[in-house]
Amino acid sequence: MQAVARRLGHQSLSPSPSISALKSIHPLFDSYYGADHPRCGSTLATKGLGHLVRKGTGGRSSVSGIVATVFGATGFLGRYVVQQLAKMGSQVLVPFRGCEDSHRHLKLMGDLGQIVPMKYNPRDEASIKAVMAKANVVVNLIGREYETRNYSFEVANHFMAEQLATIAKEHGGIIRYIQVSCLGASASSPSRMLKAKAAAEEAVLRELPEATIMKPAIMIGTEDRIMNRWAQIAKKYSFLPLIGDGSTKIQPVYVVDVAAAIVAALKDDGTSMGKIYELGGPEVFTVHELAELMYETIREWPRYLKVPFPIAKAIATPREILLNKVPFPLPKPDIFNLDQILAQTTDTVVSENALTFNDLEIMPHKLKGYPIEFLACYRKGGPQFGSTISERVSPDAWP
Repeated sequence: MQAVARRLGHQSLSPSPSISALKSIHPLFDSYYGADHPRCGSTLATKGLGHLVRKGTGGRSSVSGIVATVFGATGFLGRYVVQQLAKMGSQVLVPFRGCEDSHRHLKLMGDLGQIVPMKYNPRDEASIKAVMAKANVVVNLIGREYETRNYSFEVANHFMAEQLATIAKEHGGIIRYIQVSCLGASASSPSRMLKAKAAAEEAVLRELPEATIMKPAIMIGTEDRIMNRWAQIAKKYSFLPLIGDGSTKIQPVYVVDVAAAIVAALKDDGTSMGKIYELGGPEVFTVHELAELMYETIREWPRYLKVPFPIAKAIATPREILLNKVPFPLPKPDIFNLDQILAQTTDTVVSENALTFNDLEIMPHKLKGYPIEFLACYRKGGPQFGSTISERVSPDAWP
C-alpha cells in the first residue's frame, strides 16, 4: 500500500493533461503567470536563491517574496521593522531567547503564518542556523547599551554580529543582509559600546561585502529610552539631572523613519548593497534643547540639576566595578550609565558627505508634533491639562 501511495504521489506532481492542453492552446500561459512576469517578479537583487516570486498587490495579504529573519525583533526598533515587513506581505521569522510572551505583540502585525516566532540560543550556532535556514533576508538589530553579567558590550554588539554574518555567508541563499549599528560608532570613540559597534561593522563587511550598514542616531518613539526616561524622572523628582552643561549636540531620529529606511533598502534594485547610511533626523539639538522640548510636551516647568562629567562618572563607576564581582545581578543603569556618559562627551551628528535618508528617498519627520505625542500621558491631570496650562503657577510657588 505504501508503494502504491508513493506512485500516486509522484503522479500527482506531474503536469495533468488538461494543463498541458491549456498550454498548447495558450502559449502565453507560462509567461503571464510565471515568476518572470513584471508583476510577479522581485525587485530585490538576487544572490543564491534565484528569482523570487511575488503575488498580490503588495499589501498585508500579499506575498512579497521576502522571508526575513529579524534578530532583535522583540526590541524597540524591531517591532517597527517587523510591522513594515509584514505590512508588505513578507514572512518574518522572529528569533527570541526570552519567555513565550516576549514576541506576543508581534503576532498581530501580519496575517496568519506571516510572523513565525522561533526560540534560539545566541551562543548555539545550530539554533542560529535553524532560524536562518529558510530565510533569504537577514536583519540584525541586536545591540545592548549597558552590560550585564552574561553579555558584555563586545559580546552583544560585536561578536554576535560577526557570528551572524559568518553563518549568513555559509548559508549561500541570503540575498540581503542589513546590519544596524549606531551613529557615532568609531574605533576612537570613548564609548565601549560605540567601539564594539564599529568593530561589528568591519567584521560584517569583511564577511559580506554586499551587506548594508544602517547607523541611526538616538531613536525617539513610544517605547524609547530617552524621552520616556526623562519624563519619568522629571515627574518623580520634579527635576531632571543634566549631564555636563547640556551643550552636546545630537540628531535624534523618529524610529518609524529608521524602520522605513531598512525596508526601503530591501526593496531597491541593489543600489544600497555594500553601503553605509547615517540616519539622523532633520534637526540638530543640544541635550538641553531636547530636554526643553520634553518639558514643553509634558507641560511642566523645566527644572534641571546640572551634573558635571567628573561627578557623573564617579556616580556611575561603582556599578561597572561591581558588575562581575557580586553574586547577584545589578539593576539596569538609568540616567547614570557610564558608557552613555562617555558617549555624551562628543557630538553625535550625521557626517557631511554620508549617505542619508535622502539617498533612500525618505523624508524624515521633525520631532515636534506627532513623533513625541506619546509624552502627553505624563501631563498632570490628563492629556489636555498640565501644570503650565491649567495651574499657571510660578515655579517659585511650588512646595
